[in-house]
Amino acid sequence: MTLYPNLIIDTLRSVRYPGNGKNLVDNEMVADDIRIDGNKVSFSLIFEKPTDPFIRSVVRSAEAALQQALGPELDIKGNIAVQYLKPQREQPANPLPGVKNIIGISSGKGGVGKSTVAANLAVALAAKGYKVGLLDADIFGPSMPKMFGVENESLYMVSQQGRDWIEPVEKYGVKMLSIGFVVDKDAAVLWRGGMASNALRQLITDAWWGDLDYFLIDMPPGTSDIHLTLVQTLPITGVVVVSTPQQVALADARKGIAMFRGDKVNVPILGIVENMAWFTPAPHPDERYYIFGKEGARRLAEELDVELLAEIPLVADICTDADSGSPTTLKIQAAALTGTDQWLTPEAEAFGSLADNVVKAIDRRNTTLPPTQKVEVPGK
Repeated sequence: MTLYPNLIIDTLRSVRYPGNGKNLVDNEMVADDIRIDGNKVSFSLIFEKPTDPFIRSVVRSAEAALQQALGPELDIKGNIAVQYLKPQREQPANPLPGVKNIIGISSGKGGVGKSTVAANLAVALAAKGYKVGLLDADIFGPSMPKMFGVENESLYMVSQQGRDWIEPVEKYGVKMLSIGFVVDKDAAVLWRGGMASNALRQLITDAWWGDLDYFLIDMPPGTSDIHLTLVQTLPITGVVVVSTPQQVALADARKGIAMFRGDKVNVPILGIVENMAWFTPAPHPDERYYIFGKEGARRLAEELDVELLAEIPLVADICTDADSGSPTTLKIQAAALTGTDQWLTPEAEAFGSLADNVVKAIDRRNTTLPPTQKVEVPGK
């Protein structure tokens, strides 16, 4: 087959930009630099800014469309360059004016169930009638798309206030965004800190979150550039720290609390959640086995003078529900809809109690402390 520029352009008309549904040609994203050398084709795609969440997926789609239309012998992979139309605009002082409370869900180390707690807390708050948003800020290990059963969802744009915004995915009454929607779910995210921070910032400032009572942020474990990006971008109302009773987890939780309480960050700690507090076998719901230790988070909360918000049991159904995309706290919604408690389980009630305690902790925080300000970190 003889290759020529118009053939490339005609093929790219079949590839659509997810942001507005237009094909790449009509969207004026194909640069006038097509080069053909035998079977090798190269050209550039034009995006508005470097933090566009669809760059990687659009490039892959263009490569696939060209190889499918023009044959597998076409040398195109890795030959599509990316150009940017204009620099990123200056961000507003308050990027989420319609959000009343911003809550970080943090943990000192991975594997303590932070994301499970965040997902169930969000659904529990929504079940109680609050307007809730959830940002999966764990850039290198996003798990919310799976926990909400929306792994195959695509992101779209919505027009509001004279411009286009990323529209969050909504399920179970929760508006949610995750980097997992725009990267290959089976591939590792190999991004340097700056690129990850820019992508996260765009999910916050370029999304139409609307009016929310609570905006939850599932933070990555530990302390990192991502945490600094979040406190520099948003005035966080307070942080919920998740830990298991295990001493190793508690030691890392202590470091995380110290970071938020430090002079440079100064974000209030709403309280601690002890996850996997005890194991309860399904046939014997009244039995408790303290596999990871007993009341470690309770003692840490007393030592640091913070509230113990909840003790969540280690129950197999919590994991099963998360893996199936149906968070445990959906049982709270079922109970509310049917007017009966027959759907409630001990673990669902524990998450429901957590939601109530978080609401109370935020109310106390807002009546006793001034609004949190965005952090100005030297060297920003």
